[in-house]
Amino acid sequence: MSNLTGIDNAAFFKLSYGLFVLTAKDGDKDNGCIINTVSQITDTPKRISLAVNKGNFTHDMILKTGIFNVSVLGIETPFSVFQCFGFQSGRTVDKFADAPEKKRSPNGILYEPRHANSYISGKIISTSDYGTHTLFIADVTEAAVLSAVPSVTYQYYFDHIKPKPPVDSSKKKGYVCKICGYVYEGDVLPPDFVCPLCKHGAADFEKL
Repeated sequence: MSNLTGIDNAAFFKLSYGLFVLTAKDGDKDNGCIINTVSQITDTPKRISLAVNKGNFTHDMILKTGIFNVSVLGIETPFSVFQCFGFQSGRTVDKFADAPEKKRSPNGILYEPRHANSYISGKIISTSDYGTHTLFIADVTEAAVLSAVPSVTYQYYFDHIKPKPPVDSSKKKGYVCKICGYVYEGDVLPPDFVCPLCKHGAADFEKL
């Protein structure tokens, strides 16, 4: 029997090539991290997919509890939110410690109410192992629109929100990671290269 509490179809139009705060809860502890891979895969039933780095503690929470929230960030999201949640989630840090406003969806998990234009709650129905990531397929249990602000895309984040990483001007050749600023020295960046700091791939590097 369905446990749906309400699904606003307009929330799915907020999903794009964007950035999202993924949150989960285990016992008394909430956790969260930034991810950039959430997609609607079926309309009936409402179902989404998301890929989560295994290095994230949020990933472990979802594997254990089977439920999560995705907050779809808007273009007015300040860089401080990305600094807070980060692209990795730790076991000991309370990502919501300094949040002036805390809200939980009906599944009991916190979501980001200040800078998200919508949130979607999900219940995992299957998982697939993809090496560094797990692909989760989930039934949507709730979807709500919070504002009309457009979703922030990955490109918008790099162009307008994230400060440009400092680069040593003495390095004339190489590639810089757009996520953390790590510099790879060399004429050619291997297509399978993975940043040793933030674990993002070659697609997130740009030439100096």
